[in-house]
Amino acid sequence: MGFDLKITVGISDFVYRQKPNSGKTYSLLSFSEIAKYAQDKLNKNEFTKGYRDGVVIVKIDDELSKQFICPFVEINDDSLLKAEVARRRPDEEHYIRIKATNGKALETGSVELIIYRNDVLKETNENTTDCDWELISFHALPKGIEEMPMGAVTMMRNQLQLPGGTKGYYESEKWAKSVHFWQKYAIKEIE
Repeated sequence: MGFDLKITVGISDFVYRQKPNSGKTYSLLSFSEIAKYAQDKLNKNEFTKGYRDGVVIVKIDDELSKQFICPFVEINDDSLLKAEVARRRPDEEHYIRIKATNGKALETGSVELIIYRNDVLKETNENTTDCDWELISFHALPKGIEEMPMGAVTMMRNQLQLPGGTKGYYESEKWAKSVHFWQKYAIKEIE
């Protein structure tokens, strides 16, 4: 009699910041439903590799993507931008966050779930559960965007191994794509 061992996906405390009025992608689905979806996809080997070993990206099916709200606006000549000093958590360094104060939020085209393996999270004591993997974040990409680059501040935090980062190294093209994306899009400030 054999055992059918399934990969488990838990919910990181970090993802709970993705809620309405947060300026981040949020979903009409529960975090448990999203983690279960990711778990099913991982068990079917339906994912792509992330920026390092132990990080994977799960694409949401088109129909389910409608349950995710995109926070981005496209920057144009009429855009009004606001800079603010921010940090995600008390133990992290400050950074400059730029938001658009006007513009129409873009329609969600696709959604990526960002999943980290437990041992990767343990490197920096960031694991929340004892599951094999954890749902760390999810991103609603604007319609027409095929791939959303990691934010340059996140890349910096990872590559320099600063608090809140997970060890990673990025080629210059990845850095350039990140900067290029964030010159064209901004998160819409909540009114």
